[in-house]
Parts: sequence; structure tokens; C-alpha cells
Amino acid sequence: MTFCPEELLASVIADLIGDVRHVAVGNASPIPATAALLARERGKLQGIGRPYVSLLGSPKHTFWTDGGRELFDCAGQGRIDVFFLSGGQIDGHGNINLVEIGPHERPKVRFPGSFGSAYLYYVVPKVILFRTEHSRRTLVPQVDFISAPGTSEPNVFRTGGPIALVTNRCLFSFANGRFRLESVHPGHTVEEVTEHTGFEFDRPASVGETPAPSPETLRLMREAVAPELAAVYPQFARQVFGVGAFAE
Repeated sequence: MTFCPEELLASVIADLIGDVRHVAVGNASPIPATAALLARERGKLQGIGRPYVSLLGSPKHTFWTDGGRELFDCAGQGRIDVFFLSGGQIDGHGNINLVEIGPHERPKVRFPGSFGSAYLYYVVPKVILFRTEHSRRTLVPQVDFISAPGTSEPNVFRTGGPIALVTNRCLFSFANGRFRLESVHPGHTVEEVTEHTGFEFDRPASVGETPAPSPETLRLMREAVAPELAAVYPQFARQVFGVGAFAE
């Protein structure tokens, strides 16, 4: 069965989510949102009734009414198990940059800003990093500005942090302050990943190919998830799944 790149990435992320209570997704994150809703549909089929999914900006898929502030409260209380972060730059230590490139006094590039990334990076147990541009421009040896650190000193209390980085080329896991190449996506190679990655990473002697989405996974995304996405991400749902806005 054929599939598109967005479906592959959503499938990879859904597998990383695993069996948790609550997944939260920030703004402008349609692929992580697809993965979170896919994980929920799998939970329904297994009869476990989880995870609960909160999509920031969706009246239907959140239980709070005060936007980001309540998201942070829930995270601080330990009530969010998985969140997603990205950055204009991500380095080999798991640091992300959402602020600027170049000298602080005269930056060459300005990004939207850190928002609550530093806080959420510390308190959400499983943070999945996500970047659809896998290049030496985005995956760098050292970020120009640390919006949120991937690791902390041993004397710093921290319950959260990165567990993986998913890109358009591959899947990295993250542990002990380093990334490890786990698999390359269909149509890509280890050599290509190495060429386009600015930081050093670990890898096993043999790196496998990322598994394609199963027919059941594709069915759930296309029949159950896509209509739910249409109300929050109408353009994405239309382009990827051919589902019109407000189809639900």
C-alpha cells in the first residue's frame, strides 16, 4: 500500500508516543497532531481509552479554556506525558534554538521566540523533537542561542527531556546527551543522513530502514484521524488526505 511522507512520519511518532495518559500538541504541528490522534485511535481499538489528546487551538480536543497558560499548569503538575518541540536550529546535545542566529546585538535571523519551550523541556517526561528540514543549516554542531537545553547538570531537578528526533530523512533516539541513529526512512541512506547532519551522532554497525506504516495504521489515519484534523488543520488535511475542512 502506498503512503506519503507525512503518513510515514506520523506513524513513526505514534510508535514513539507509546502507552501514555496524555499527549499535548502545540500550535502549527499537524504531523505531531496526526500522530497523537493516531495513538488515541489505537488505544480505542485496544480498549484502554488513552491517550487523551490535547491540541492547542482546538475547542474540541482540549479540556482547558485558557490556552497556553493551562497547558503549562498541566505540565507542571505532571499531567502531560508527551509533548513536541522543534527549532530553527537543533544541535547534537539536544539543545534547541527558537530565538536567533548570529550575534545577539545584530542577529542575522530572528525566529518566533522560545514561548514555553524551556519550561516544557524540563517537566514533560517524553519530548519528541521534530524537524522536516534535515540539513546542516538546521542540525548544527552548536546552536547560536539555547532556547531550551537538552540536558542539565546532575544537581538540577528535571523530570523531562528529549527522547528522540524525527526528521524527513531518519529517526534518532536521544540518551546520555547524544543522538543515536536508529533508522533511515525509505528512499534515504545512512551516507545521506551523515552528509546532511551537522552534529556527530552514534550509530549501530547496521542501521535498518524505518518500517512503513501498516495497512491498519494507514486506514486509521485516513478514515478516523483525517476528519478530526480537518477542523484544526484544514489545509493539511486537504493536501495530505483529501479531506475537506470541517468534515467531521
